[in-house]
Amino acid sequence: MTLFGTIGFTAPWLLAALAALPILWLLLRAIPPAPLRRRFPGVALLLGLSDDEQVSDRTPWWLLLLRMLAVAAVIIGLAGPVLNPENDAQAGRGPLLILSDGSWGGAADWRAKEEALEGILAEAGRAGRTVALARLTTPEAPVFQAADAWRGRLSELAPQPWTPDAGDTEAFVEELGDEAFDTFWLSDGLARESRATLLDALEDRGTVRVMQSPGAVLALDPPAFEDGEITLTARRSAGDAPREITIAAHGLDPAGAPRILARATTEFAAGGTTAQTALSLPAELRARLTRFEIEGARSAGAVALPDDSLRRREVALIAGRDDREGLELLSPLHYLENALEPTADLLDGALTDVLPANPDVIVLADVATLSAAEEEGLVEWVENGGLLLRFAGPRLAASEVSRAEEDILMPVRLRAGGRTVGGAMSWGEPKQLAPFAEDSPFVGLDVPEDVTVSAQVMAQPDPGLSERVIAELTDGTPLVTRKEMGQGQVVLVHVSANAEWSSLPLSGLFVQMLERLAVSSAVAQPEPEDLEGTVWQPVELLDGFGRLGDAGTLPGVPGPELVSAPLGPDLRPGFYESEERTLARNAVTAETDLAPAVWPDRIAVEGLERTQETPLSGAFLLAALALLLADVIASLALSGRLSGRTGGATAALLLAALMAAPQPAAAQQDEDDFALAATQDVALAHVVTGNDEIDDMAQAGLRGLSETLIFRTSVEPAEPFAVDLETDELAFFPMLYWPITPDQPIPSDEAYAKLNDYLRSGGMILFDTRDADVARYGAASPNGRKLQQLARPLDIPPLEPVPEDHVLTRTFYLLKDFPGRHAGRDVWVEAAPADAEQIEGMPFRNLNDNVTPVVIGGNDWAAAWAMDERGNPLSPVGRGYSGERQRELAYRFGVNLVMHVLTGNYKSDQVHVPALLDRLGQ
Repeated sequence: MTLFGTIGFTAPWLLAALAALPILWLLLRAIPPAPLRRRFPGVALLLGLSDDEQVSDRTPWWLLLLRMLAVAAVIIGLAGPVLNPENDAQAGRGPLLILSDGSWGGAADWRAKEEALEGILAEAGRAGRTVALARLTTPEAPVFQAADAWRGRLSELAPQPWTPDAGDTEAFVEELGDEAFDTFWLSDGLARESRATLLDALEDRGTVRVMQSPGAVLALDPPAFEDGEITLTARRSAGDAPREITIAAHGLDPAGAPRILARATTEFAAGGTTAQTALSLPAELRARLTRFEIEGARSAGAVALPDDSLRRREVALIAGRDDREGLELLSPLHYLENALEPTADLLDGALTDVLPANPDVIVLADVATLSAAEEEGLVEWVENGGLLLRFAGPRLAASEVSRAEEDILMPVRLRAGGRTVGGAMSWGEPKQLAPFAEDSPFVGLDVPEDVTVSAQVMAQPDPGLSERVIAELTDGTPLVTRKEMGQGQVVLVHVSANAEWSSLPLSGLFVQMLERLAVSSAVAQPEPEDLEGTVWQPVELLDGFGRLGDAGTLPGVPGPELVSAPLGPDLRPGFYESEERTLARNAVTAETDLAPAVWPDRIAVEGLERTQETPLSGAFLLAALALLLADVIASLALSGRLSGRTGGATAALLLAALMAAPQPAAAQQDEDDFALAATQDVALAHVVTGNDEIDDMAQAGLRGLSETLIFRTSVEPAEPFAVDLETDELAFFPMLYWPITPDQPIPSDEAYAKLNDYLRSGGMILFDTRDADVARYGAASPNGRKLQQLARPLDIPPLEPVPEDHVLTRTFYLLKDFPGRHAGRDVWVEAAPADAEQIEGMPFRNLNDNVTPVVIGGNDWAAAWAMDERGNPLSPVGRGYSGERQRELAYRFGVNLVMHVLTGNYKSDQVHVPALLDRLGQ
């Protein structure tokens, strides 16, 4: 491309034609205009008279100039002018590799980078260069294709919630090959030791340019709980000017809806890289926290996830006897208080007084007999999810509790009297603890040799005893037994809570066992050896932009790897839980280095404010057309064609042509833009009803469903579209969501023709009357009657409620219900063929192979799916946990619906039957 200042030309040789303009000027000046012919019988009487209105024998200079300008505009337009073109020295000619660090550090300004990449691809396309996209967080061999092939696929470079390590860089270098290419590197702005090695490898193959945000990268360290306050520490990669930030504490309100529960403001000092603030919240509010976030940062590094280390559990301690004055070490609660006080909120008082406070754990130390009221209250509390931890002692050993038959609040039956070993009146030695079994919650904990047991209560050898033992002595006698009861559990430690019967309360193992039982909350991050033998299941995970989402069916992570392994595709930041505890793995820790990236002087580094190339060919050709039209009008005026009887008609005709000419082009341009935007990626759409509130909710609902699809499936929809049935093309969209309102207009015949073509060609319409909370299917509500009126001209097949074996129940998730904001009635789909039969041994009928053209319901799915731009739900669904479960099922129904319309009855193929049977447990 040849440059002339800020304008370049793709075909500069055409500009040589401008040299012919002076010759054309002379030719046009030499040719006079055609003479005027006027027929008039009395013209002979005018001979000898002078004519005041004379016609020049030469073309006026200004008309010639107009024509010269028109020709010049055509020549320049055909030469391919471009405003702000890329310098040839930078653009290059060969293949181009667009490389992204792909970490959370580049997420905050990802939209600006996407716009810049669109310009890079456009420039490469005009230059005929092949392009490859690569991301260091998921290194793969570059594949060079035509630049246009990457349009709409820039999400492949989207930031991930981890950073590339030396292994990723080394793997990528090995995949580069020997082919020469230039590199455009999207930097996340963070320093890494492995960057120099990769830069050398890329420079060996061509030139390297870097795009990097000039702003500092923000990060938030995991929260810490100290002195009754939550300490929040924010960091930035470079010490710039003073900057104030706001940290929002997100959590669930009492109804279970996500909310911002608190905000704290802090400021980076000039040149400082650390800012700290504190939040003082009551225990009830701390228990509801789900994440802390630097507002406006939009990255996984700017989000800090709290876990059980922040949520101090409430533990009620109740002893079976009063402390004896001066004998604190013999108190049943002394060692428990010392072990739990740093990490738990301790409650004391009578059992009937602490039960209404609903603590997380109740510890009964040598409590034998309970009153009927106490027992009834404890049973209800345990069944609702409480943990009852009991310790033995002289009172329990001497009582008749759980002797003849198992007590409801004991995990096993007990022998009378207990057992004493290693004392002055016994022949045996004190017993040691045996290593913990694989299925024990204590597996992986080291058993000190100096921990011994001299007395214990013995369990009766019942058939189910072995299933309830979670710790035992070396001689096989149970030390700790457990049973589940409702949603809670009862645990019995067969020794006393003080040091009278064993040395266990004197050891660090005692505290570790309490942590494993979730009696206390570990303040410090556990060490890998503390989690040996445990497996942690991911529950919610962060994406690169700091959004929490369901972990789906990802496999569990071994405990040591959870706290020590680097983050990557197999270990992502988020919440992980075991049987009794939740741990958070954050994208950033206090040890994470946030040093800014420094590039060698030889590397060209540009910011995000990149001037985009703008083609000017169309503007010059349009200007040439306007000048030629002006020339026509001027010529007609000089020749007198615009005067007289026909002059008015001629002028009106020209004016109409000038006004009407651009309109079809503009309309065509709008249609082309709509078609291009709708077909670059899969996109969902909703029908415009005319009710702004309903239309906005439908748009937000499809946005939320699209985000869910992006996170959980391989489908990556674009921003949803609002469709006008009268003017917009429907064939671009696999599914239309049509909310029904009583006063929406009836479509025209042309719109119904488009709708029927859409349904017959494989499209699906989801009709939602949004009234399942007040009416059932039919005309019992205004929305139902409006649906009947709207659907009457449509070519809709016979319908039936979704049968249990319909493919909608298993396209992605296995579902039985399809709730939205409401969960009140059936969903209707195309009825199965009359001859559909279930083959013997197969769980599903051989249904039709087509996608159901319509799905009809009234559960207000858009309201359940709806998210704002930050990923927060917009409408409450149900109450508490059950409401969030209903919202989750609504998302799963939406995923199944989109997968059904995209894949048809693929999941009905018999090849999937074994996997489906396995998931169904048959």
